[in-house]
Amino acid sequence: MTDRDETRRPAPQHAPDLEVLNEIQRRVRWLSTRIVDAANHDRETGDGVKVGGHQASSASLVTAMTALWFAHLNADDRVAVKPHASPVFHSIQYLLGNLDRSYLPRLRARGGLQSYPSRTKDPDEVDFSTGSVGLGVAAPLFAAVTRRYVDAHFGERPTSRFVAILGDAELDEGNIWEAVADPATTGLGNVMWLVDFNRQSLDRVVPGVRIDQWRGQFEAAGWHVVEVKYGRRLREAYERPGGEHLRAWIDAMPNEQYQSLFGPLGDGLRKRFLDGAPPEVEQIIAGIPDDELAPLVTDLGGHDLDAMLDAYAQCDAVTDRPSVVFAYTVKGWGLPIAGNPRNHSALLSTEQIDTLRAEHGLDRETEWDRFDPASPAGIWVGSRREALARAPREQALPVEVPESTDVRTSRPISTQEVFGRVLVDLARNENVAPYLVTTAPDVATSTNLAGFINKTGVFAPAQRRSWNEDKMLRWAEGPSGQHIELGISEMNLFLLLGQLGLSWDLSAQPLLPVGTVYDPFVLRGLDAFLYGTYSGSRFIVAGTPSGVTLAPEGGAHQSTITASVGLELPGVTFIEPAYATALDWLMCDALSHIAAGPSSTTTATPAEDGAYYFRLTTRPVDQAPFEAARARIGDAVLRRQVLAGAYRLFDAHHAHPELRAAGAPVVHLAASGAVLPEVLAAAAELADEGIAAHVADVTSLDRIYTAWQRTLRQSVRTAAAPSVPGALRTVFGDRAPVVTVHDAASHTMAWLGSALGTPCVPLGVDEFGQSGTVRELYELHDLLPGSIVNAALAALSLS
Repeated sequence: MTDRDETRRPAPQHAPDLEVLNEIQRRVRWLSTRIVDAANHDRETGDGVKVGGHQASSASLVTAMTALWFAHLNADDRVAVKPHASPVFHSIQYLLGNLDRSYLPRLRARGGLQSYPSRTKDPDEVDFSTGSVGLGVAAPLFAAVTRRYVDAHFGERPTSRFVAILGDAELDEGNIWEAVADPATTGLGNVMWLVDFNRQSLDRVVPGVRIDQWRGQFEAAGWHVVEVKYGRRLREAYERPGGEHLRAWIDAMPNEQYQSLFGPLGDGLRKRFLDGAPPEVEQIIAGIPDDELAPLVTDLGGHDLDAMLDAYAQCDAVTDRPSVVFAYTVKGWGLPIAGNPRNHSALLSTEQIDTLRAEHGLDRETEWDRFDPASPAGIWVGSRREALARAPREQALPVEVPESTDVRTSRPISTQEVFGRVLVDLARNENVAPYLVTTAPDVATSTNLAGFINKTGVFAPAQRRSWNEDKMLRWAEGPSGQHIELGISEMNLFLLLGQLGLSWDLSAQPLLPVGTVYDPFVLRGLDAFLYGTYSGSRFIVAGTPSGVTLAPEGGAHQSTITASVGLELPGVTFIEPAYATALDWLMCDALSHIAAGPSSTTTATPAEDGAYYFRLTTRPVDQAPFEAARARIGDAVLRRQVLAGAYRLFDAHHAHPELRAAGAPVVHLAASGAVLPEVLAAAAELADEGIAAHVADVTSLDRIYTAWQRTLRQSVRTAAAPSVPGALRTVFGDRAPVVTVHDAASHTMAWLGSALGTPCVPLGVDEFGQSGTVRELYELHDLLPGSIVNAALAALSLS
């Protein structure tokens, strides 16, 4: 263990006065309780739907969070707050002067405070979005991984502590243990998790106490564990003669029995406490008056400011591994609903709020007031505001990503292979290369990251000797490496990508993050994927290989709904190119937009301030059709259309002017990705039958769908006739029926018929696949040229 450099982490100006801190925590508890009360009792919603909130879950963390913000944290520290404690966080920010008073009665109102802390939607500065249970807990861990990477590559930033505040029930979430166990998260001495150990979940008092199990799991993963179980009164009682018997009984008491002590008073409490106790315990408490017994036996460490500050100091002293603090608390501490088994979403009555307001010496005129700046509490709060003030962070990178790497190929090639080539070429660009960082959940080589890794190395905090003599795979591991390898956990992949994509804020260094995953397993990490984009993170992820085109692998490895997921995810631009140059343009454009930040003036739309999802394939595709389109359209126009989401790969009237002259029927064949060869073959067959079939290569369903929806929404809001957006108008200029072809669920592209106002026959994969050849599976799912021809005839018959 090494000592932390305390000169890089200034302590508060002087030791806090516990009486002052106690006054502050009382005000925090009042404000957090009143915030929820106002949302439910002062505001008329008119819809009959309960607003809700969590007064009890907030109260249990008042002490821990008061100790953090008002006596422990520094400006460079980053904290994830338990979702149900958001009122406590906002109360603290209000007292610090970081939140306007007008927001306090507006919890869960439009434009007001969010239900749970949100980086992108709350008016005060939130470090980590929380709400999807377990993900906000793991995020600071991966933010610390990112910081370790940034420090190694760009020089050490001011020391930060990455803190997660979580409820004990969140430890049931599997993704937490995936994060704890991953080799990439080991040795992070600047991480502290604070567990609100109130032993209640949403539905019930938790039977039994699993502290031994959880302690063992954390210790097995190399974590430092601290328990803050007893408050000052109990600690003093244990020091008296016979105190060891009292402690042994409280430790042995069933959780359900202990929680029941918060209801009865007087002799009823005494009887319940002694139920099953040894005689020595009865003797010890015999001389304790009834009015002193309840405060004694319910005196838990999580509500002892001094004990919590000591626990934080213990964690700071351990710098070679992460720490976790189990703070024993009372759910609803200090409120009339304390310890009630059904208090999770219970609300204090108006009468109870009135009583609580009076107990705090407040009235209707003063209930939202901050502290008098000249009072001891006001002076201390003012000093903490200065200590926690942060400078603005720069979101953009001072680099220009090239429009293309000029990837070249004279043979059929897959988009997965092109993806790897483009990354290697970008790694040769001395301006862009330093900011590229890749990651994968044990699939780096099989998703074509090997070339990039061979060139840049694998990141490790310290140099590691390589024992591998394989000349094709040179995994040099050390601080200069630019690939972070993960264990087999898609949740961890998206959690890490999310934090790499927020490095501009949390580590004062923008990056260009790129991750890969087998496309079927995007769904395994979907919750974390959504979490990252909800947080405003910007990164590229490539799902590859995809679809039933991965034919021999069988149905378990054949993704069919991922394209639809990519299209529907907010904050994600879904891209599925078929040809090398198109992929090159699209990747460079995505990285350019990430580098430019959210105010980008690149070709991306304002809605694209987020992630990019590339769905790729291992099927080699002949590049000649694209080169023919390139010669026909020209690079400048073609690139613009590719980036807009679609272009006409094959123009039947250009290739067969006799069909135009003869007034032949027209049909559009629209497709994405690996199925383009079959679609082009179908177009040739249709031409032989006297039908002009244009082929549209849809490079981004997302972009053309967004453009269509934008025109529709504008027409709805202005009561004007909708127009056809430019990308659709250019590619589908001839008003004609359409056939959509996709190695994905058929409905993913079926909306094109509505957008064009014409009949549509969608072809795709609507059943689980199986093993076989590509041709066999395409036949099974009606993706062969003959089926596409028949679909075109059907579409024409509907027009």
